[in-house]
Amino acid sequence: MLTRLALPAFVAALLAAGPAAAQMARTESAKEGTPNKVVPLSKADVQLSFAPVVKRAAPSVVNVYASHVDKRSSARTSAMEEFMRRFFGEPEGGRGPRGDRAQRSLGSGVLVDADGLVITNNHVIDNMNEVRIALADRREFEATIVMRDTRTDLAVLKIKEPSKGLVPMPFGDADALEVGDFVMAIGNPFGVGQTVTQGIVSALARTQVGSADYQYFIQTDAAINPGNSGGALVDLKGQLVGINTAIYSQSGGSHGIGFAIPVGMVKAVVDAAREGASVVRRPWLGARIQSVTPDIADSMGLDHPTGVLVASLQAKSPADEAGLKRGDLILTVDGQEVADPEAFGYRFALKGVQGQTRFGILRGTNRQTVTVKLSPAPETRPRDTLKVKTRSPFLGATLVNTSPAVAEEMQVDFQTDGVVVQAVEENSVAARVGLQKGDVIVAVNGVPIATTKDLDRVTRNSLNSWEVAINRNGEVLTSVFGG
Repeated sequence: MLTRLALPAFVAALLAAGPAAAQMARTESAKEGTPNKVVPLSKADVQLSFAPVVKRAAPSVVNVYASHVDKRSSARTSAMEEFMRRFFGEPEGGRGPRGDRAQRSLGSGVLVDADGLVITNNHVIDNMNEVRIALADRREFEATIVMRDTRTDLAVLKIKEPSKGLVPMPFGDADALEVGDFVMAIGNPFGVGQTVTQGIVSALARTQVGSADYQYFIQTDAAINPGNSGGALVDLKGQLVGINTAIYSQSGGSHGIGFAIPVGMVKAVVDAAREGASVVRRPWLGARIQSVTPDIADSMGLDHPTGVLVASLQAKSPADEAGLKRGDLILTVDGQEVADPEAFGYRFALKGVQGQTRFGILRGTNRQTVTVKLSPAPETRPRDTLKVKTRSPFLGATLVNTSPAVAEEMQVDFQTDGVVVQAVEENSVAARVGLQKGDVIVAVNGVPIATTKDLDRVTRNSLNSWEVAINRNGEVLTSVFGG
């Protein structure tokens, strides 16, 4: 009863107050040229509907059915466990003929062009090799996986034999969103069928979500549940502003805290797929940056912590050639404010690998602008991938030679040449002794390790004792392991 009466009473009070109250209710936009935003002022306003927006956007949102048949007789974790661990997806599991383990997942996706390109979350199709797309009008198509970008948790699919009538969703502008704006989430929660939920933008530039390397998410209270992964976050123009990716939940259901990847990053991945690339190429800076603490902000005369501090530079890198110096504070990227390393990483990654970008910096007490060349990280030497199979502390690890390209892909900082751990198999010897992705092998039994060939020679011998020195996050650790 209270819910039914409260809104009409509020509207009546506004109407009784007349034009003055109506004017006070208006929220002036801070952005020149955008329309003013107002609260409902009449009964007609209260009866407004989102149906026209849904009619425009819903045909572009698809269901994604992915499957993989595991020939092993058993699986360590079920598809349900895996996807609930990753926040989303409504997977099913079962055994096919001959006891094969069939893994299946269910998610959502968005048509982004009339030729049948679909964007979804990578975790929806992770480890899957067969994909089907179902449209809102119940047509179904087989699809191929064109690109997987694990760093953003995005993937691009392509309908194999697209027919007429595919309705792509236009891209919106996530940078134009403001906290409090209405948005809608469209997807296939729990496999019940296409569902639309409505809410507002709860926050922008959210970090520490933990579902991708690039932490810069739109937070919304529109109800999002398992199965919504890869679905659309839509503005009131029916345009795509984000891809629903994760929820904060202790039960697996919606608690009104959902996260979407901004459309800017989505466009970068889609553009790379359209160009025929197998991976998304991102610009290389060649500098290590760090957060600005309150103490650092105070010492630099700032009102509050903002920007990112240049901690070190690599010789002959774009940052070095642009004239950046240790201690410079980067405040903007092409005029867009960057408040922390996550915001900087997002803004810089969107610039591509051609042309140049401009950083607004603070050097001492002087504000100035530097121009940084956009280029991919170079592979200065062959990777020479080594997967150790002999009995040693490295058994089960995959190692490669370091280079700026490897450092960029792994999102770690390499200041010197060496051999880095690229991956570690679960329950392997390497995992049990504590080797981690990103560890740089410095020496083994006193022998310096400069290349994977050096490490291969050392590990060919069976020894009773291994002394291993590794560089982990700039600190050299030495441990002794039994043979």
